[in-house]
Amino acid sequence: MKKRKDEYSLNWDKKGVVLRPCNGTDWMSTHTSVPTLLQISENQYRIFFAGRSKENYSRLGYLDIDLNNPMMPIYLTPRPIMDVGSLGAFDDSGVTPAWAICVKNEIHLYYTGWMRGQSIPYYLSIGLAVSSDGGESFQRYSKAPILSRNSIDPYLTASPCVILDEGIFKMWYVSGTKWEQYNNTIRPNYNIKYAESHNGINWDRFGDACIDFKYKDEWAISRPSVIKENELYKMWYSYSCNGYRLGYAESYDGIKWVRKDEEVGINLSANGWDSKMMAYPSVIKNNDQLYLFYNGNGYGQTGMGYAIKSEQR
Repeated sequence: MKKRKDEYSLNWDKKGVVLRPCNGTDWMSTHTSVPTLLQISENQYRIFFAGRSKENYSRLGYLDIDLNNPMMPIYLTPRPIMDVGSLGAFDDSGVTPAWAICVKNEIHLYYTGWMRGQSIPYYLSIGLAVSSDGGESFQRYSKAPILSRNSIDPYLTASPCVILDEGIFKMWYVSGTKWEQYNNTIRPNYNIKYAESHNGINWDRFGDACIDFKYKDEWAISRPSVIKENELYKMWYSYSCNGYRLGYAESYDGIKWVRKDEEVGINLSANGWDSKMMAYPSVIKNNDQLYLFYNGNGYGQTGMGYAIKSEQR
């Protein structure tokens, strides 16, 4: 029977929560947000994440897992491996991981730096940290961001996904389009743009939106996660009309994308940790199997979990 346009198969199998916040640990007492995966052996991955304190400061930690059983973690850092920046720096109010990539003998971790504001709640910029010990610790490449506000991105930059493709570093990142008054608060609007680099540090921005607003009342498109399969770029992201959901898009050149959210293959649960929100996806491919890690309700207040791609039903 032919499917209606608004009907699709859910072809990710949800497996459950990998890590929840720990009230007894100050630096990750309220959130474990933005899972950022890096392969460290055939089946073992390091998940960098942002733990958030009760004072609302985010710091960087990591969790080691084996894909054969991600819900039985191998190791969790007892303390942050990267703290907030120095007073007055672009990341003095928090650091949130975004993407990790191996460059020669180093790990380059792209992250979002938070700085509290006055007329608006916060400023966001993209920073780079470098590890030479396998991701046990990181040093900032610079006290300044590598991608900040300019005439192309006048409001904010955040949450980059970076891959090395055909000798070029390609970045998809969040760019603010405006700040607005909403229900007695001030919130940013943002979509996803594209940039390129020859060294992963100095970037040429293209300006146009890759993933732009599509739905009525849509105001946020965040955390792109891109893989390339058979010359086709595939992106997962979260978007918000009334709470974050996961979306999906495809592209042949990495610049012009077609949103295919109806093919994302996963939705909110009827109840539980991801019944109100699904956000900040990170998709990896291991031994021809796709894995999706993401946050649930409250931007990570209920933790991070994962799903495995199943056969289309």
